[in-house]
Amino acid sequence: MLSGVTGASGIPTPMALPEEPVQTVEQKKEVERLIEEIDVEAYVKEYFKDTPILAEISRCESHFRQEGKNGLTLRGMKDRDDLGAMQINQRYHGEQAKALGLDLHTLDGNLAYAKALYEKEGAYPWMASSACWSKVNELAMR
Repeated sequence: MLSGVTGASGIPTPMALPEEPVQTVEQKKEVERLIEEIDVEAYVKEYFKDTPILAEISRCESHFRQEGKNGLTLRGMKDRDDLGAMQINQRYHGEQAKALGLDLHTLDGNLAYAKALYEKEGAYPWMASSACWSKVNELAMR
């Protein structure tokens, strides 16, 4: 017990410790989610340091998120078969990813498949979001 002010009896009274701010369960989950997002962004940027256009594509496609607020793999808003940080379409690429031993529902599997797809087809699979990432790519080439 921390002693502080002495009471009328001469016995030290406990010092009041500052209370932690009260957080709801929802607030704590939101903080954890934000920390995870920051970690995913840093991880994606490091993973694609040799192909930074893929990091920009991830920024545009998923805002560097592998999971949604529900804790499940992030799915596309227009096409629910688009998965994860790179929004890889499982309908078109699921079997090939599986054949390569990659799980599109994991961050590592999603990024590894994106890198393989980029090496084979360039940025073409992500042309739907090119208005977002192509400007950054053009500036980098100047």
